[in-house]
Amino acid sequence: MDTLTTHAADTTTEAVTETPQLPTHLPRIAEPREVAPEDARALSKAFFERLRTLDEGTHERQYVRNTLIEMNLSLVQFAARRFRNRTDGTDIEDIIQVGTIGLIKAIDRFDPTLGNEFTTLALPYITGEIKRHFRDTTWAVRVPRRLQELRIALARGKEELHAVLDRAPTVRELAEHLDITEEEAVEGLVAANGHSSQPLEQDTDESSDTAARPLAEILGNEDPAIELFEDFRTLAPLLNQLEGRERLILQMRFGQEMTQAQIGERLGISQMQISRLLTRTLTRLREGMLAD
Repeated sequence: MDTLTTHAADTTTEAVTETPQLPTHLPRIAEPREVAPEDARALSKAFFERLRTLDEGTHERQYVRNTLIEMNLSLVQFAARRFRNRTDGTDIEDIIQVGTIGLIKAIDRFDPTLGNEFTTLALPYITGEIKRHFRDTTWAVRVPRRLQELRIALARGKEELHAVLDRAPTVRELAEHLDITEEEAVEGLVAANGHSSQPLEQDTDESSDTAARPLAEILGNEDPAIELFEDFRTLAPLLNQLEGRERLILQMRFGQEMTQAQIGERLGISQMQISRLLTRTLTRLREGMLAD
């Protein structure tokens, strides 16, 4: 037995004993769930090294894989605690069961030769599986099964198209991707509004590291866009008083985001003249707004 597994076996004497029938260089772990997290990390390295050498379907591989799952269940329990305020009646054991699926996926995909810690891969898989569970099963209002399934398909379609387009897809692109009509896509997106709700008394912050605030405390604030709306309302009649060329220059500069040089080239005048015209026009508009 190598130094790593000998040390780990010594520190977990109640849970680990050796037997010659098990995979070479690995200890026998009678109660994997009782292994402390720190010891589990050390043992997991040896078990992962052994797992990658075993063939699918063998008794040895089944033992190594199952032991890895049970030793690392503490990662699932750690991740599940983040969602204790979002269960919506879901039993915590159900969340742990869903998170375990993510743990198994992480174990099957982990490559110890890359030199990464297993927890770096496992926690995102576990958390992602739990979030997917809430996304796919939590509904605030009753909707037809067809719309529930359509919402799930749209959510997955968004993820797939976003990865390809590097932006959020349009309704038409979603409809074409899923081979449905645009009307059906809109119906599914509207149905998603009934997917989840949040009581006003429920905390809005999942993290246990910061003080959470009830949703009611962050509702009812003045919309910051109101002031911008009032500015536009004041600006509109002032724009109508400008000459045609002045309005055109403003539209090209701020609407089309053209440079002063580009505007000058388009209108056949110098950049300096464009700069002076812009300064004069903006000063007049500013004074007009302040006067109102």
